[in-house]
Amino acid sequence: MSRSRSQLSERSSAIPPFHVMRLLARAIEMEAAGRDLVHMEVGEPDFPTAAPILAAGHRALADGKTRYTAARGLPELREAIAGHYRRRFSAAVDPERILVTPGASGGLQLLLAALLDPGDGVLIADPGYPCNRHLVRLFGGIPRLVSVGADTGYQLTADHLEAAWRPDVRLVMVATPSNPTGTLLGADELRRLYRAVRERGACLLVDEIYQGLVYGEPDQTALVEGEEGLFVVNSFSKYFGMTGWRLGWVVAPTDCIDTLDRLAQNLYLAAPTPSQYAALAAFEPETTEIFESRRLELERRRDFLLPALSELGLRFAAKPQGAFYLYARCDDLTDDSSDFAERLLEQEAVAVTPGRDFGSNASECHLRFAYTTDLDALREGVRRIARFINAVTPSR
Repeated sequence: MSRSRSQLSERSSAIPPFHVMRLLARAIEMEAAGRDLVHMEVGEPDFPTAAPILAAGHRALADGKTRYTAARGLPELREAIAGHYRRRFSAAVDPERILVTPGASGGLQLLLAALLDPGDGVLIADPGYPCNRHLVRLFGGIPRLVSVGADTGYQLTADHLEAAWRPDVRLVMVATPSNPTGTLLGADELRRLYRAVRERGACLLVDEIYQGLVYGEPDQTALVEGEEGLFVVNSFSKYFGMTGWRLGWVVAPTDCIDTLDRLAQNLYLAAPTPSQYAALAAFEPETTEIFESRRLELERRRDFLLPALSELGLRFAAKPQGAFYLYARCDDLTDDSSDFAERLLEQEAVAVTPGRDFGSNASECHLRFAYTTDLDALREGVRRIARFINAVTPSR
């Protein structure tokens, strides 16, 4: 029996929602009704796009630079990205290995389309960013979630790889800094992991979209490890603060570029042209100064929020070294973090993300807090959370 036109594919129907979006929609409803919300759920800092980037975008529009670019992106932007790797990381990356994409999400889809055949296994850390496993499934792959814990900073290591390996594994995905935990995969461990992946004939995909947002540790890139079988996805959204401009990039082995170019032509044709011209200003020294001042502000927010939440009974295995998230154990307060988050929103107008969005590894006893709003709002959020906890656990 043929399917009706209205019947959706099994593949699309199997993709679960990003649960925090329902909380965000409810928070927006509450704000529209006059409630004063404290947002600690969304991974988008409150900083506006840096002025030099805005100016470059305005110039591009005024000059009529609104037509398609090549699928790989503007040559001068790819050169600028390569220069960024050279200056910041002493990494020699040929601009020919770089493709500019419509956000890191577009880059991830491009890479998965190129690397996966139906039934290929992909090792992914649990907890981890949900869209990674969802997109693997959408492209016909099988996400193999690997439970990781505080002993490895919630990172998938070479030892995990050895224990979880299956013959069908084609790809291993890691993120450093990571979402939701904000932890790093150290350079030595990254090197071990890359070697273990290559020894087994698989590929390593490293999500570096929070690169640059690192505190008290040296910034790094996996691209110093080699080229063969190594793929990196990055973004102008996080460190560079260009979320709505929808711009990212991938770096791939030289022998994969023609295939990626061909797929890009078919998947999205090209990244947004005005955004690409605007992004050229992201690497200027005056713009870097703005980004660094914002990084320091995020570090101050982290250093306030982590001890403040700890005093309320939330537990942290370690201080996160990057991104702008705190992933907290809440099992001293609740055995259902989703219910906790919903009641906190309704009763105290504080929005946080329950652990269920990030996998099944003890998700019911974890909450993610994003320190993406200013210190005054974070202080108010902590006061409200304390009041909520005291109301639901009066013996404390």
